[in-house]
Amino acid sequence: MDTDLNSVLGQSVLEHFSGLDDPRVARAQRHSLLAIVTIALCGVICGAESWVEIAEFGRIKADWFATFLELPYNIPSHDTFGRVFAQISATQFEACFAEWMQAVVAALPPPGAQDLPVIALDGKTVRRSHHRSAGQNALHLVSAWASARRLTLAQVAVAEKSNEITAFPTLLRQLDVRECLVTIDAMGCQREIAQQIVDQEADYVLALKENQETLYEEASDTFALAEASNFAELAPAAWSHWRDVTKGHGRLEIREHWILSDPAILSYLQEAVPWPALAAIGLVKAERRMSSGATTAGAPPQVEREARYYLLSTALDARRFGEAVRAHWGIENQLHWLLDVAFREDESRVRIGYAAENFAVLRRIALHLLKQETSARCGIRGKRLKAGWSTDYLLQILSG
Repeated sequence: MDTDLNSVLGQSVLEHFSGLDDPRVARAQRHSLLAIVTIALCGVICGAESWVEIAEFGRIKADWFATFLELPYNIPSHDTFGRVFAQISATQFEACFAEWMQAVVAALPPPGAQDLPVIALDGKTVRRSHHRSAGQNALHLVSAWASARRLTLAQVAVAEKSNEITAFPTLLRQLDVRECLVTIDAMGCQREIAQQIVDQEADYVLALKENQETLYEEASDTFALAEASNFAELAPAAWSHWRDVTKGHGRLEIREHWILSDPAILSYLQEAVPWPALAAIGLVKAERRMSSGATTAGAPPQVEREARYYLLSTALDARRFGEAVRAHWGIENQLHWLLDVAFREDESRVRIGYAAENFAVLRRIALHLLKQETSARCGIRGKRLKAGWSTDYLLQILSG
């Protein structure tokens, strides 16, 4: 062999994925599991979006793969790829991915003093992965996103006939979140989840909506009373405010952030609805103004307003609170959006057995490796094309 597999994939990847249990009986193992996973990962990096495309990519690159993989029976068929990935334990594959990403984070330089260590948890549905004739719903995944690092730390699938609430605890148990700020939208605003975050030595910022009706009303009324007096009845140390204005793409966005950490207010709220380690409540008032050029000629600018409430286990100042809330949406803009635009995840029809979950892991591995390669300035989709054209560039991505 001309090239050692360690130098192609990198020791870290091998270390965390080579221990995967092979689901096949011994007599059916014509192709090694590591070869199947390696070819599939390379195919996904280079633009393949189905088992057929992965197998075709493997056949075209067969001579190159033969320089570092044992392929006594040549490239596996698309049926083999589909069958094996449908059987690989999704729980184990996801755990291997999580262990690898934790190792990647540990190897990175420490974050700067101004970087909030925010870990955002949020869900995404692979919309076309349903199998209606088999009574199978579309796959829904919950991911953990390290905002400052801009990478996925772990993912778990939401069980059939369940929701994200049951998946968040499982996802958190895979993570070392000590001294981090965990942000979750309203679905995860549950006392048990808050307690688990605190037990894992982290802090939380949880979006509060009508799913916690009593506490939502109390928080809303508390801020209304405080605003009515312009916060004059509160000690300066018990509240803070920050205003953020951004402009671009034909719209102006104004976001005002308030934090209340007054002990008397928190004590009152805790009497109404006990909440683990509650240290502050937050309010974000957002206003979006569409410029006249972005609306019908002659029509007045469109204005959208909303108010959002939050529970915090640490009394951040308003600016840090606002930065944490903005950081949470990185999981939408820098992960979910890229998966749909650059990888067309929403259109994937992979759906048999564990294949949809495992293919989702392959996409996230590929996205991470593509992001780490910075010599080409052509976006994720452009990098995928370039990797398909040039094995030298693909090697750069794999060894990064």
